[in-house]
Amino acid sequence: MPVAVAVLGLCLGALQVAGTQIRLQDAAAVAARSIARGDHVPVAAGGLGSAAVASSMRGPLVCARLSTPATGPAGELFGVTLTAESCALAERGP
Repeated sequence: MPVAVAVLGLCLGALQVAGTQIRLQDAAAVAARSIARGDHVPVAAGGLGSAAVASSMRGPLVCARLSTPATGPAGELFGVTLTAESCALAERGP
């Protein structure tokens, strides 16, 4: 019985990490589009207020890279850091 509880706990932790990764990827896409437009980067809107944002240019693309420590047991016990990156076409000025 204790093994089943441990396996269930690991599965729930993995689901939590997967959910955070999906939110982080969505936030990276929003951040890349915002940077490409020259707007404010709304990272905290996805519940990722502690995410670090780095931007870079790759030719005509503006890329945003977000990273944040995983929450729950994965982050606390194993020190897992989640990272997501997305790019958007930079808007040209008038």
